[in-house]
Amino acid sequence: MNNQFLENLVNSEFEQAIEPELPIIDSHHHFIPAANYMLPEYLKDLAAGHNVRATIYVEAGQMYRRHGSDKMKPVGETEFANGMAAMSASGLYGDTAVCAAIIPHAELRYGLDVQELLDAHLRAGGGRVRGIRQRTQWDEGPELYLTSMARPDRGILLDENFRKGFGLLKPAGLSFDAVVVHHQIPELTNLAKAFPETTIILNHMGLPLGIGRFKDRRQDVFAEWGAHLKELARHENVMVKIGGMGMAWWGFDIHGGNASSDVLIGQWKPYVETAIDIFGCDRAMMEGNFPPDGHTCSYVSCWNTLKRATEGYSASERDRLFRLNAARIYDIEVPD
Repeated sequence: MNNQFLENLVNSEFEQAIEPELPIIDSHHHFIPAANYMLPEYLKDLAAGHNVRATIYVEAGQMYRRHGSDKMKPVGETEFANGMAAMSASGLYGDTAVCAAIIPHAELRYGLDVQELLDAHLRAGGGRVRGIRQRTQWDEGPELYLTSMARPDRGILLDENFRKGFGLLKPAGLSFDAVVVHHQIPELTNLAKAFPETTIILNHMGLPLGIGRFKDRRQDVFAEWGAHLKELARHENVMVKIGGMGMAWWGFDIHGGNASSDVLIGQWKPYVETAIDIFGCDRAMMEGNFPPDGHTCSYVSCWNTLKRATEGYSASERDRLFRLNAARIYDIEVPD
């Protein structure tokens, strides 16, 4: 660290970062004021030992505009994230390019009328907006929605108006970050087939649920999830993010945020290896997913576990998984 600001970030991490020289692009993180996770907290995590060179900010329903139409309020989050990016770009907060790319929210069921919002996001993002995310994870049980997150409608990805809006992404130069649970993956496969020119990034590996009605069905869910992933991966416009396993939805029942990589590796590795083997090392990227994964572990332990889970891949393959694929897919400068 060559900056007094970072020198003042004292980290009490018990587990030390392994392979600290491995360059990383964190392909998925959020800022959430209510969780007390903003730029200073993220910078503290970034300073804890891993070589994170750039990050991708993904919408979290934060800092929407107070006034204006519901359709246009999400522009506030783009303005917010771009402000964080501008702070980072000053160089006063370290060498990591925080929010090098921004993925805001858009309600695509506005159909062709969503073009106004897409244009506003692009203007507000200062050249950093690369895609759109609309969360569509749905299950009939209540367990996904025990927090403040609202329940999305069922079948959004198949909705006619949604697809009209989705059709505007490729002409605007935008990709789509998709959030579904494992039994919805066939709906995403249908979407990918209908729009083969639009890049789709599956978040959190498609969330094979381990809670509620799936709590005691881990092996069955794993098999179903893997079969659905194989069908989805047949469409070369689909990429996958490897991570998100610290969230409670996976049902690993580890709480408190203190789990070490020694504890996590046995749980996470089968999913990591399966997703990479299905999609290949050119269509997968690693994600930190903080602060949600902080439910289970620290930022250091999260990345240590992802590194340990990929030890069997070559140096070239790991460079693609941890850095190059995210840079290519989100069209950002490849950091050393």
